[in-house]
Amino acid sequence: MNDRRFVISMHILVLLSKFPDELLSSDFLAGSMNINSVLVRKELSNLRKHNIVISKEGKNGGCMLARPANEIFISDVYKIVSTHSILGNELASPNPKCPVGKQINEHLYDLNKEAEDIMISRLANQTLADFSNRFE
Repeated sequence: MNDRRFVISMHILVLLSKFPDELLSSDFLAGSMNINSVLVRKELSNLRKHNIVISKEGKNGGCMLARPANEIFISDVYKIVSTHSILGNELASPNPKCPVGKQINEHLYDLNKEAEDIMISRLANQTLADFSNRFE
């Protein structure tokens, strides 16, 4: 998977699922990942915008899941945060006179779409609770 945002978001969500009745701070979440809390807050903002998490500001603030982990599908998280194609980006400007070059981007796009549809279909069968249960 070539999108760090998905990895960060999943780490956040698993932690939140492990502490369902607590507000967790971005500093706590960032400490678990050994990353800057700014990156965590950026992903929390996106997850909040899509009603995956809720948050409370202030000294005793933090965030928690907006709904139970068994109602959050991994495919939804992927679609919310993914910004890159799973097979890579298209070629910038292949030679239009080449029989391959003039069609490569179109066919790579189709191939990427097929691969992503298969992956999303598989992820649609897994909830955050399913994934979180893999952790002791």
